[in-house]
Amino acid sequence: MSQEEVLASLRSKVRTVTQTLYPLESLLLRHDWNELGKALEKARQEVRAAGLWGLSLPKSLGGHGLKLAEFAELSEEMGRTPLGHYAFGCQAPEAGNIELLHSFGSPQQKAEVLAPLVEGRMRSCFAMTERQTSGANPTLMRTEAKRSSRGWTINGEKWFTTAAEGATYCIVMAVTNPEAQEHQRASLFLLPIAHPGLRIVRQVSVMGHSGWGPFSHSELAFENCEVSEEQLIGREGEGFRLAQSRLAHGRIHHCARWLGVAGRALDLLCDRAVHRQIGNDRSLGSSDIVKAWIAEAAAGQHAARLFVRETAALIDRDGGRAARHDISMLKFFVAEVLSKTLDRAIQAYGAAGVSDDFILSFFYREERAARIYDGPDEVHKMSVARNLLKEHENNSKAIAGGDLYGRNF
Repeated sequence: MSQEEVLASLRSKVRTVTQTLYPLESLLLRHDWNELGKALEKARQEVRAAGLWGLSLPKSLGGHGLKLAEFAELSEEMGRTPLGHYAFGCQAPEAGNIELLHSFGSPQQKAEVLAPLVEGRMRSCFAMTERQTSGANPTLMRTEAKRSSRGWTINGEKWFTTAAEGATYCIVMAVTNPEAQEHQRASLFLLPIAHPGLRIVRQVSVMGHSGWGPFSHSELAFENCEVSEEQLIGREGEGFRLAQSRLAHGRIHHCARWLGVAGRALDLLCDRAVHRQIGNDRSLGSSDIVKAWIAEAAAGQHAARLFVRETAALIDRDGGRAARHDISMLKFFVAEVLSKTLDRAIQAYGAAGVSDDFILSFFYREERAARIYDGPDEVHKMSVARNLLKEHENNSKAIAGGDLYGRNF
């Protein structure tokens, strides 16, 4: 089989499994965590048996060795349900943590932590965001790790640490040299959640709802938390560089997943338009306004899909740094397509759209943050514009000129 045929087969299999997860969403909406946990574990076993576990992994870790652009197509399919990536062992922050430890972890860290993470026998989290500092500028973080007789002592607070509840290990970013250049101030440490001095303060409720395990966000406190030199990931001062290394792939993963969410929302919008009666022999779909919503959503998703694949292919070919401006444009473009599609699908469902009778409400609560995390859209837009303006400044004589009559303004 050609690689195209292999990918098409994988995509078909992933789509089939993903659709079997839709009935489980009612457990998520009802917060029936016990039944959901059992159902998802069964689904994960079936995914393993079908040879579909950890599709984002390289062959050296037992994966399929897919390129980023190839995995993006599968990630879109998984993204059609909030349960998809977890069922396939590709959820955030797990996928990024596995990639980080695979690339930069010590032999001991790989043996003790990486292997069970890859196999799905335990979970991890990534603690970087802080409540009191701007998440758009992590160089401002206050959590510190100071040298001690035993290695390091970490003090500080983190929040919106996804999947901390039930996790076994935590990767935490902390400032190790406040006097260094801003992107060489921090380091990454790997420590058990049960480590003395690390405390889960609370779950952060999102729009009135708390999550469960891999679908939750927590606030953490590090209080005289002693860690050894062996718990440092990479070298001292490399925290920002290592964290950045996982962001290029991570943002493609997010955007591909958002496409799946938007695609599901469009399907629900179309279903509502066809079946919702608004008068005698008139469906909601007879409204020109709703028709325009559907057409715009379809066009936006088509453009976003091409953008995702093109940017992922650029990263595959030239690396994340070469694609950094494309990634910024992609991030806010796909987030806006998702936001607009979700909003219109909810509008079409009326009061039912904001109820927990439909998955749209969950998507809206969780994915409104798409325009915030991994860098607020506004920061990415400023970065893109700044780069374009710099190019024009450097090429102003070649680009600019007067008006049609030769006058300069």
